Amino acid sequence: MSKKYLRQRRTFSPTLRKEVVRLIESGKLSVTAATREYQVSTTSIYRWIHRYSTYNKKGAVLVVDKDSQTEKLNQLQQKIAELEQAVGHKQMQIDYYKKFIDLASEEVGEDLKKKYDSAASSGSSTTKKPSTGQ
Repeated sequence: MSKKYLRQRRTFSPTLRKEVVRLIESGKLSVTAATREYQVSTTSIYRWIHRYSTYNKKGAVLVVDKDSQTEKLNQLQQKIAELEQAVGHKQMQIDYYKKFIDLASEEVGEDLKKKYDSAASSGSSTTKKPSTGQ
């Protein structure tokens, strides 16, 4: 024998609704968390937000100014140019150091790249002292 449970119709006071919206706006509670905590649908939560929120009014229109978008695009392009210049400068330094190592290798008569191109030591290992055979 199975029992059917009818879901009771619940109403939430405007004070509670406003408190939930305030918690969501402050970032202390997400819509999903509010849905779970208060056992109410996300649709209802969003209705509360549209009704009681000071920021998110239903039907509010966000105006995006073309000039502000153009200015933002120009700033981003300028930042890209600065970063490309920095990368180019670093690449020139790397090329200079490689050429310097090549010239030093010729002067010394050894391949310094092979001799000193080992993995950097972490400095955590201990070195053995040479034993004195007395």
